[in-house]
Amino acid sequence: MVATCYLLGVSTRRMEKLVETLGITRLSKSQVSVMARELDVHVEEFRTRPLDAGLYTFVAADALVMKVREGGRVVAVHVLVATGVNADGQREILGVEVTSSEDGAGWLAFFRGLSVRGLSGVQLVTSDAHAGLVAATGATLPGASWQRCRTHYAANLMSATPKSSWGWVKAMLHSIYDQPDAAAVHAQFDRVVDALAEKLPTVAEHLEEARADILAFTVFPKEIWRQIWSNNPQERLNREIRRRTDVVGIFPDRNALVRLVGAVLAEQHDDWIEGRRYLGLDVLARSRTRLVDDATGSTQSTQPALVTPAEAISA
Repeated sequence: MVATCYLLGVSTRRMEKLVETLGITRLSKSQVSVMARELDVHVEEFRTRPLDAGLYTFVAADALVMKVREGGRVVAVHVLVATGVNADGQREILGVEVTSSEDGAGWLAFFRGLSVRGLSGVQLVTSDAHAGLVAATGATLPGASWQRCRTHYAANLMSATPKSSWGWVKAMLHSIYDQPDAAAVHAQFDRVVDALAEKLPTVAEHLEEARADILAFTVFPKEIWRQIWSNNPQERLNREIRRRTDVVGIFPDRNALVRLVGAVLAEQHDDWIEGRRYLGLDVLARSRTRLVDDATGSTQSTQPALVTPAEAISA
């Protein structure tokens, strides 16, 4: 019961009140920690299990900053987390690791570890634009494309845009994604860049430089674009981790951090595996061959008109 409460993020004080109802008059922090360590074996088995559920077509990666005590000080560490979609269309927690910094070496070691455990067949990795992460995926996942999270990119573009102009620039950026097929997305991108070049050349250049990274999703079937063009699904997982760890605040050491986060992720992993498929088998098969209808010319679409600056402002 104590281990379950620990996993759910119940504070020590609230656990003490709970066990008092069972006739236990006192439950010290050390006792809670000792009993919670029963989770260690389970977490370690989960973190080191073989990744043998076939090819993992889509992978997403992100990092969270947590605080631990080390050497008499409180220091920030980074929790690296990767998720993927296996050959059966189910989401999995692929791995979790704690590093001192979110640098290239940390991400490289993390993805090498995933590869050793069996990660293969990756077609697309979705993440923010952390240079170390992008370089690590390129070094360890040959043949995989990189999708720059559209949500993170919008924040990056906003920082390069005058505040007074962001409203209509944001509307134009969204119009790129709000298209019926891949050809329309690329055509709209061109028109948006041309429109921005006249009024905000620096913003247009920023967007042009990110073209390949933010449009990588377009070679895959349209019905799964929302699942792969951003890290939003990963962010929801991050919020759940935060909800469980905020009760602790500062972890006594890295082992305690791995224990709790690992247990939370193992629980989420089981929920995903027991739930409905995240992606259908048919769309996965088409994703693996990258046979998008638009690329074969088998479909035609009516392209929406460009959202102009004047229209965006009036809206």
